[in-house]
Amino acid sequence: MAELSQSPTPLSSRLAKIDKAWAALVLILIAVAVFDTPQFIPTVDFAWGALQGTAPFILFAVFAIGYLKATGAENLLAKAFVGRETHMILFAALLGGLSPFCSCEVIPFIAALLAVGAPLSAVMAFWLASPLMDPAMFAITSGTLGFDFAIAKTFSAVGLGLLGGGLTMLFAKSAVFVDPLREKPQIGGCCGVKQPFSGQPVWAFWKEADRRETFKEATIENGVFLLKWLALAYTIEALMIHYIPASLIANVLGGEGLGTILLGALVGAPAYLNGYAAVPLVDALLAQGMSNGAAMSFMIAGGVSSIPAAIAVWALVKPRIFAAYLGFALLGAFLAGLTWQFVA
Repeated sequence: MAELSQSPTPLSSRLAKIDKAWAALVLILIAVAVFDTPQFIPTVDFAWGALQGTAPFILFAVFAIGYLKATGAENLLAKAFVGRETHMILFAALLGGLSPFCSCEVIPFIAALLAVGAPLSAVMAFWLASPLMDPAMFAITSGTLGFDFAIAKTFSAVGLGLLGGGLTMLFAKSAVFVDPLREKPQIGGCCGVKQPFSGQPVWAFWKEADRRETFKEATIENGVFLLKWLALAYTIEALMIHYIPASLIANVLGGEGLGTILLGALVGAPAYLNGYAAVPLVDALLAQGMSNGAAMSFMIAGGVSSIPAAIAVWALVKPRIFAAYLGFALLGAFLAGLTWQFVA
């Protein structure tokens, strides 16, 4: 009986295979249909219209990621960790803010670099910038929040990388940053796309069968990923606009004060689940009175502390390094929000 009780039931096994994002979307729509039937059609119309409007950006992002992965352009990241430490930090922050890696894909790459003695400062710069911006994120952000916001977030990502990398280098000999690696760091990735190609990038990837297959896999996987999260996000955005009074958002996260920017960072850190889904949600919050600075601090702090990004760091380094990582995120988010508040 003990063995039977410990083995998963067929129902639990089937439930475990259900995608959480699709399940949440279906449950939300069912709840709206049951408890507020007149709002069901407007909610679906809003989400569908938003998806149609964002479709060109989604397609560009999906094919761009597929191209980068199929060519092996990710290997250019290795150049960020060669040379003088200050140059490494600068290059790592720039590449982190532009690379197509998802957070879990960089785990084996970063683990190997740390194991062979790459400076933690450059790794920290890359780690902080990487989850904030990539080609897909830039396209989605531009389409929803505007090109100016996307550019500002890109500069903020690079700036955060420079801030964290510079402070890590400055205090490298302190008790916080010595001996950063765990005893047995976990280096397994969680993404379905195969590991990057080794060697020099092959820009004409279509001449090789395995690279064509990688392009196909990456395009389909990222297309489904963006579709499910944006569909969920636009549905939630429609409900937020309908049910949450704009005056409430304006009172809590509106205005020009420093408090709203700090609050945006503090709320964004634990509340942020997915960078792509956050874009439409921030759009809704802005429409309801959220200040520009709070919106930027929310997205920066939330992106760095989101579950995939945080797991990538926690899996490899000791808790004190992880705490520094989160501290840099909050500080950088506040400074980014403060800057954007006065520039926008």
